[in-house]
This record gives sequence, structure tokens and C-alpha cells, in this order.
Amino acid sequence: MSHKRRGDRLSAGLMLCAVAVALVWANLPGPTYTEFWDMPLTIGIADVSWTFTVHALVNEGLMTFFFFLVGLEVKREFTIGELTSPRRAVLPAAAAVAGLIVPALLFAAITASTGESHAWGVVISTDTAFLIGALALIAPAFPARLRTFLLTLAVVDDIGALAVIAFFYSTGIQVIPLTFAGVCMVLIALVRFLPAGRGISYTLLGVALWVLVLLAGVHPTLAGVAVALLIPVFPPRRRDVERAAELTQQFRESPNVYYAAAVARSVRDSLSINERVDAAWRPYIALGVLPIFALANAGVRLDAATMLDAATSPVTWGVIVALVVGKFVGITGMTALLRRLGVGELAPGLGMNRIAGGAALSGIGFTIALFLVPVAIADPHTQDLARVGVLAASVLAFLLGWVLLKVGDRVRPPMVVGARLNRPVDPERDHIRGPVDAPLTIVEYADFECPFCSRATGSIDAVLAHFGDQLRWVYRHLPLDQVHPHATAAAVAAEAAAMQGRFFDYGPVLFSSQDHLETDDFCRYANELGMDVEKFIADLRSPEAARRVEDDRFDAQLMDLHSTPTFFIGEKRHIGPYDSATLIRALEASRDTVRR
Repeated sequence: MSHKRRGDRLSAGLMLCAVAVALVWANLPGPTYTEFWDMPLTIGIADVSWTFTVHALVNEGLMTFFFFLVGLEVKREFTIGELTSPRRAVLPAAAAVAGLIVPALLFAAITASTGESHAWGVVISTDTAFLIGALALIAPAFPARLRTFLLTLAVVDDIGALAVIAFFYSTGIQVIPLTFAGVCMVLIALVRFLPAGRGISYTLLGVALWVLVLLAGVHPTLAGVAVALLIPVFPPRRRDVERAAELTQQFRESPNVYYAAAVARSVRDSLSINERVDAAWRPYIALGVLPIFALANAGVRLDAATMLDAATSPVTWGVIVALVVGKFVGITGMTALLRRLGVGELAPGLGMNRIAGGAALSGIGFTIALFLVPVAIADPHTQDLARVGVLAASVLAFLLGWVLLKVGDRVRPPMVVGARLNRPVDPERDHIRGPVDAPLTIVEYADFECPFCSRATGSIDAVLAHFGDQLRWVYRHLPLDQVHPHATAAAVAAEAAAMQGRFFDYGPVLFSSQDHLETDDFCRYANELGMDVEKFIADLRSPEAARRVEDDRFDAQLMDLHSTPTFFIGEKRHIGPYDSATLIRALEASRDTVRR
């Protein structure tokens, strides 16, 4: 199991334990649970004092760090992640919007007669931590593409939830503190230009912004989002990575404190502060803040009266139906509709059975739902009824998602182990040499740094010459990074060349120059081929180029491919030698089979 999936499971497990402890604690004799979280705390300096409860410290203080991480993820996805590709992002983004609207409408309809329909914000958001943790607990085979889809969906979902909090659940806006908050945000945006001291500057200005937002009457957790959106993010720059490698070599040859400091600084600066802060803080948020939040908010007194009221309460049932049914219908329905209309695309290997299971899991609305209960609902007893609904909906959504994923994978297994081509040839996205409608097809998974692949190009030329217009050759990437450290970079460079229609001009140059596969080399080859070098450099750094390589690599993983070159004749994997004569015989045999 990967480290990421272990972390997801541990976070979800700790939150479940915190929920269990909160429920037991809240149902012990006496009001110890409510007394503890309502306990006042006072901070004072001279004649100025500030009093708040322990519960407010968690929900308005600690949860600011959670929303800060949400903001970092939103910024990263829109800048260098999945949301940079319109066709890839449109399905999860539209599904997320439908997953916000449908639950809200269902809740408002069910609770229309209670006077609590304004609390629709409680049911709109998916709990990202529990969602990904639940996926890790269910552990379907090859969850990477579903996980990416759900994370993209969750980012848009979070944006919607944050907008709802800002516009619908912030009251009594004070203009003067809000104006100063705007000035503070400008200063935060300028911190990136400081030559030093950026970390402490972000911290001090972030604290000031939190106070100003609170004084302005806006929910203070949104200050965390604002700071995160103003922190820069960029993909690792190859020149910075290479500089770190050079300094590391110097340190190995002459270890001293000056080289050590230079190496540490170079490694740190090669990654954006967004990614560094996310990696450093995420464990504390996932394993500390969120379990504490669950402990502070999941405690509902489940006595006979409360359970009886919940069983007949439109608020409780509104929450359950909105989260379990509304999320499932909204997300699955919108994804299916857009696919039928030809809008957007799902990642390779991701089918509607997986989308349905993920949509069901999206009904786990734990964190922000519980967060908004006391904000949106004034009556304490009605708050408890809503919390019962949130807890019940989370359990039901998990069970429904588990059933759909397990049954769906039995009906349509996500993995085709190598015998047949997992993804059909697509002229819109595959690299095809020869007529796109040729009756014969050969698909090659290859690595530009692999010497066997380089020699195989001669075989392919001979095969194409033999069949002429009867054959199309499809090239797909399978960079073997463990043995070929420049393979992925070369594949991305080939995709950058493809964006100028020069893939089949550029690829042979890479094969013939396998000892020279650095960034400067890639740019030199582009210049020698008469390409637009500035556009090539921009495309080389684009997420789209890297994503195309990762798509091919993921297909190869689904088919359990571990070596290059690997050939498919039509849809059937070719086993054995790949000299031109053997490939010609295999193609002729496949043609004869089709004729019969």
C-alpha cells in the first residue's frame, strides 16, 4: 500500500475514533461534554481582553488551518493541476456544481414547512478527508484515476462551500475592518518579492488578516483561504533541480556547513512554497486538527427523545436525503449527461461504474456540514437533529459507495492484465503514423532512453514500408524512470513537439541522442528542426504535456506492462521477438483472422 493511501486511512480512522469518543462522551451522565466545549477562555493585554469558548477556538481558530490547506489545493489545481485542462476538468467541475445544487434544492424542499430551509448550506459540501479516506478503506483496484477525479471534484466543491459561507453565512459586515483586510491581502500578495523573511511575513500578515476578517463580520476561517490563494505555486523548474544536484555533488566531494546550507536552500527553493507548506502541514491537519474538530462537533446526545424526534424530523431527513441521494444523483447524472453530449472527457480507465461509486461516497459531508450546523441553525435541539442527519448520512453514503464500487468492479473489472489493449486507439489524442483508418494497427509502448526501443525504430520503418497505407503505427509512452532517469523528461519534450505537429520528426532525434537528454538539448533539437522554440519551452513546462505522458503510463500500469518496447497487434499483445519479419508475420496473421 502506498504511503499516501496509508495516510488517508490513518486520517479517516482517527476521525472515526474521535466521532466515537464524542458520541460516548456526550451521552455520559451530566453535561460534561457541552460544559467543556463551552468553557470560556480569555486573552488580555493591558485593558484589552478577548473572550471565546473552547468550541470557538476549534471551529474558528484551528479550522482556519484546514481551510488554508483547502485554499492551497485550490490554487495548485487551477495553476498546475487537473483544473488547467478544460476538457479534463469540465466533467468533475460540472459534477461538483450539480452536487452542490441538487442537495440544496432537496433539503430546501423537504424542510420548507419547518422554517429551517435557509440551512441548505449544511448539505452542499463533501468532506474531502473522509471521502479520500473512505476510498482508501474500500481499496478498489487501481484507484488512482478515481481518486484524481474525486479530488478535482472536491476542490470545486470546496470553492462552492467557501463561497456559500462567505456570502450567505457571514452577517453584519463592517466596512472599515474589511477595508484594512483588503490592504493586508495586497501586502500578502507582495511578500513573494521579498529577498528574505517570506515565511515570517506570511505568518504575521496571515494572523493580522484573520483578526481583521473576524472584526469585519466575515467567518474568520476564510482568512486561511485568502492567504493560501495569494501564495505562489509553480512546477519544479528543471534548472533549479539540476542546480541542487550540482551542489549536492560538491557537498559529497567537500562536506562543510557552507555547502550543506547551500544544498538545503537550493532544494527548498526548487519547490514552490505552496507545495512545501502543504507537505509540512498536512499531517498535522489530517491527524490533529480534523480529529479534534470531530471530537468537538460530533457529540450528539442520542437519548430516546432525540432519536424519536430525529426519526420524524424533516431537518434530519432533509440532511440524509440531500447528502445521500442528492450528491449521488447530481454528480452521476451530470457526468453521464455531459458524456452523452460529448462535453469533456474522463481519464483513461475511468468508467461510469467508478463515477457512481465515487458519487455515493461524496455524500459523506462530515466536516463542513458539522461546521455549518451551528452557523446556519440557531436552535440547539434542531442543531442536534441536523447532526444526527449528518452522521447517519455519512454512514449510509459510505455503505452505498462501498457496494457500488465492489459490485461495479465485479461487473466491469477495471484491470485488463496485459493480454489485450486497455484503451482503444483514438486519432484525437494518439500519435499515429500512417492513415488513421488503416485496416491494420500496431501499437508500441516505448521509452526514448531505452536502447532496445531505439533499435526497434528500424523494425517499424521496415514494417511500414512493407504494408504501406494498410498499416497505422501508434506510439505511446512508457518511461521507465528507475533505469532511465531522463525518460519522462524526453517524453514530455516529445509531447511539446507534438503541440507543433512535429512528434514524428522529434522522436527519432531523441532516439538517436540518448546520451544527451537535458533541457538545453531538447531546446536545441527543437531549434534545429525549425520549430518555434519559445512555444516549445512554454509547452515543455505545461501540465498538458506531462498529463499526456502520465495517461499513457497509467494505461501501461493497468495492463501490467513493465518493459519496453511492448507491442500490440490490433488489440492483442504481441509476445516474442519484434524484428521486422516477425512483426510482419504477426500483422498478416491478424489480417487473415479478420478476413475469416
